[in-house]
Amino acid sequence: MKKFTEVKELVASLEADADKFYNKGNSAAGTRVRKGMQDLKNLAQAIRLEVQDAKNKE
Repeated sequence: MKKFTEVKELVASLEADADKFYNKGNSAAGTRVRKGMQDLKNLAQAIRLEVQDAKNKE
């Protein structure tokens, strides 16, 4: 459950940069959003593997 909380916190932390990129055209904020989305992808994959492992142990 800890990693799921990390996902929520990561998405929340990207909100300001997403706003700067989409509404104000700040390209540096877009770079930060892209990096954050990559981190989110990696974290989501780790959660998927963790869930699958726990499911297979049952």
